[in-house]
Amino acid sequence: MLIGKIIGNVWATRKSESLNGYKLMIVQPYEYPNHPKAYPLVAVDTIGAGVGEMVLVVSGSSARLAAGDHTHPVDHTIVGIIDKVDLQEE
Repeated sequence: MLIGKIIGNVWATRKSESLNGYKLMIVQPYEYPNHPKAYPLVAVDTIGAGVGEMVLVVSGSSARLAAGDHTHPVDHTIVGIIDKVDLQEE
């Protein structure tokens, strides 16, 4: 799982039929101190999140199951909207 912020939408006029009805969102993974920068990723939105919200994202087989079927062509799925993140500093 990863934490990220939704920074945009992806509009696809043609896509796999199994993705019809899902929004595709661009997620920028959260940057932790002393960790390399992660590039934005595209995730299927199953919960109705919006631009600017912090979200919880799953990947791999968990992403396909969260999207409703293990045969969906999905690498990342948004499964939660985060209200608050508390990090303990060293």
